[in-house]
Amino acid sequence: MNTLAAQPAANGGGSFILMIVIYVAIFAALYFFLIRPNSKKKKEEAELRNNLEIGDEITTIGGIIGRVVAIKEDEDSIIIETGSDRNKMRMKRWAISSINTVKENAAAQATEKKGFFAKFKK
Repeated sequence: MNTLAAQPAANGGGSFILMIVIYVAIFAALYFFLIRPNSKKKKEEAELRNNLEIGDEITTIGGIIGRVVAIKEDEDSIIIETGSDRNKMRMKRWAISSINTVKENAAAQATEKKGFFAKFKK
């Protein structure tokens, strides 16, 4: 009679371990598909904003295109010049969406960077 009582407990323990494995797999999938790419993107954006130089042409998150004429490190802001009449605007660094100026080292890195399927295409 002892063997019959022990048998359901063993089956229940196996299903508990399987449930834990499934939860771990779901969390790992969420991490690799949602959390990691988002943190990687934020890191790249912060690096982009920190490598900003005077003379770079930028686009803001509002769609304003201008050229950087001054960088104020203490206020964490920049001054850009827009349009043909050279209007100047001051804005925070976090408002920068992209840098449109092409630099030599960035162009070299873009040619070296290849995707997973690039080695199969010829």
